[in-house]
Amino acid sequence: MKNLLWTLVLGAAALSGCASQSTSTQSTAAAPAKSDAKPTASAPTKAPMAKRAPVVGWLNWRGPQQNGTSLETNLPDKWEVGDKTTLWTLDLCGRGTPVVTGGRVYAWGYRGERENLQEVLACLDEQTGRTIWEKTFTDYLSDVVYDRYAIGAPTIDAETGNIYLLTTPGDLICFTPDGKQIWERAMMEDFGRLTFPNGRTGAPAIDGNLVIVNTISTNWGGEGPPRNRFYAFDKTTGEPVWSSTPGVGPPFLKDSSFSTPIFAYDPDGRRVFYAGIGSGALVCINAKTGDPLWRYQVAIGGVNSSPVLYGDKVIEIHGVQNIDSTETGRLFCVDPHAKASKTDAGAPTMGKDAQVWQASLSMFTSSPVIVGNRVYQLTDTGELACVDADNGKILWKKKLAPDQIHASPLWADGKLYVPMNNGTFYILRPSDEGVEVLSKTQLDGFCLGSPAVWNGKIYVFTTKHLYCFGAKDNKAHLPPAVAATPEPKAGPITQLQAMPSEVVLKPGGSQKFTVHALDAKGYSAGEVSKLSWEKFIPPTAKVKAEMDAMFNAKGELAATANAKESAGAYRATALELPGAPADATKKVQGTIRGRVLEGLPIKEDFESFDLTEDHPTDKVKFAYPPLDWIGARFKWDIREKDGSKVFAKTLDNLILQRATTFIGPSDLSDYTMQADLMTDGNRRVASDVGLINQRYMITLKGSHGIIEVTSNYERLMVTKPFDMKPGTWYTLKTRVDANKDGSGVVKAKAWPRGSDEPAEWTIEVPVEHAHTHGSPGLFGFALQNKFSVYVDNISITANK
Repeated sequence: MKNLLWTLVLGAAALSGCASQSTSTQSTAAAPAKSDAKPTASAPTKAPMAKRAPVVGWLNWRGPQQNGTSLETNLPDKWEVGDKTTLWTLDLCGRGTPVVTGGRVYAWGYRGERENLQEVLACLDEQTGRTIWEKTFTDYLSDVVYDRYAIGAPTIDAETGNIYLLTTPGDLICFTPDGKQIWERAMMEDFGRLTFPNGRTGAPAIDGNLVIVNTISTNWGGEGPPRNRFYAFDKTTGEPVWSSTPGVGPPFLKDSSFSTPIFAYDPDGRRVFYAGIGSGALVCINAKTGDPLWRYQVAIGGVNSSPVLYGDKVIEIHGVQNIDSTETGRLFCVDPHAKASKTDAGAPTMGKDAQVWQASLSMFTSSPVIVGNRVYQLTDTGELACVDADNGKILWKKKLAPDQIHASPLWADGKLYVPMNNGTFYILRPSDEGVEVLSKTQLDGFCLGSPAVWNGKIYVFTTKHLYCFGAKDNKAHLPPAVAATPEPKAGPITQLQAMPSEVVLKPGGSQKFTVHALDAKGYSAGEVSKLSWEKFIPPTAKVKAEMDAMFNAKGELAATANAKESAGAYRATALELPGAPADATKKVQGTIRGRVLEGLPIKEDFESFDLTEDHPTDKVKFAYPPLDWIGARFKWDIREKDGSKVFAKTLDNLILQRATTFIGPSDLSDYTMQADLMTDGNRRVASDVGLINQRYMITLKGSHGIIEVTSNYERLMVTKPFDMKPGTWYTLKTRVDANKDGSGVVKAKAWPRGSDEPAEWTIEVPVEHAHTHGSPGLFGFALQNKFSVYVDNISITANK
């Protein structure tokens, strides 16, 4: 679904799901333990990571070489499902790649149907497939359709063995190898991460002390516009370190991207990563600081595949519209030495001279594999192509299936292990003249995940099972561990980097910061303890606002007990630097930004806002939305309506016709939310408006005359008739009652504003797996931007 990024898909029929329980064949599988890992709002902990020997294995989506290859030998030439080469199977649906280390397999899949479908992180015994532990996660507020779940992979940290996971709705979570949760970040509610019908989530990437995720987001302030962004977090604590916006918006941004970052040192000695982004470019970003170094703009739409490195060159593929031809798709090679020119937005842009070669191949999501100077690439028409990495010449093509979607080949022991979308699995021996088919077997389900290999076993997911095959005697030869490259010594200090780079305070709360002195390339010379802090308003800020907090004598950013909802930035200046004279500190600075979010009760009637801005098309006075609200910028504004100031859905940007906005902390629970709502329109067409309570959306649907409760439209959608008229104000009230056994009830009532509140709930929806917390929010859907919606008199109060 290439161009459904901004369209809410309704009414799609769900495909049949997997069995409701996980089972294992040819193993001694124990019944999975009841999950204790529903996402929680626990703050990042400061517990130190356990020290151990370096972890080896297939630790990430693309493997130890970052390119879908392995150095193992003595791997199987043939595989037939059900014979002795099938070591075990697990009844777990999957569309991604398992990871393996230390005798354990970490599989990311899903099971169940409709409202009972859950994503599952399963820790399995490598030899038998027996479940050691598992965690389950229920989708919320996502646009995913057709069971497009678990399109990604866990990532194992080579230093600690900890596991990092990004769920489909956007929870970034760190677990120990034994399944204990260390920290969690709600990317949707705290950073404005968007979800899309295609469900492509991808995998976290780890480099040094950072874990990095690729997202499309509409955050707050300068990060409010929808863009492809990368966020880096400290892998120990989960604290934000940097964010990066390397690309541009529409018309280039038409799709999500789950391209996994590939790390290297660039020609200038900086630690960087390369990745594709949703606005049609290959980008290079400083992995230490997040600074976008360059982008090569090749297409309109998403570049989803992960690039590969060939010497000091970068090879990438895409499957969307090229900007310089009518052809769709391209395999191309870029020279990072090429000069990049500064632009008004995004990273500096490299010109056509940066391209070394191109080949007429098209693939939307499957990534290339490189062996020596040969690139092996699957195409969207189901062909396997061999390409000369020096000049882009296509040496041969082999038709394997009618089409291909996500899965990439695996190369190991001189063979290609290739799953195809239709469920066929090939073992091939390539040469420069063509390819020899060693084995072909038909798997149960569709193959969308790339294979993994470790310790003589090869793993592949289908939409029905996880398969493990290999030889029982296991004579595979493992490659030696590769020593980590020491980080270069820092040069002259030019900047400061504070962690956390983005903070949320509640009234009465405070935050400490760790500040490092960095050189121009981003390498650290050590911590800085003597600093001065001052409030900072970026020169490009639309809202000249300040955070209602101050730095105290301890160097903490502190909010008083009566601090108001607010947002802003601070700039640190070093007063003393490691090994540097005092006059060297004058321009060594760094910034952080933060929000103060009030606890319960929360009330907003918008009357305090001054309508001083001139709307360019509607010719009315308006005010920008509260700066600290996530996903509000450009989607809403404040204007006069019916004699009072109200929150109004904007209509001047079609790409933002749908607005999901979060207005409070993501760890709130057990609250009642109430607001006055109105939709414009007529008896045939009207917009939708609603509230978000604890990760459930309760909507008044103007065109349908119903009240609707949903969390994901294919997982949970319950409606009741509600007679509503456009141009009329209604009051909507809602709460979520979660029970100790994990179940719950979503309740809502609506009535004409000004009339008596009804005694009974208009709608009550029981759920088996209730969301236990979540940010309160607002929802507006102005179909085709024809009619606006309005919100006023918001009230959020604790239930107890």
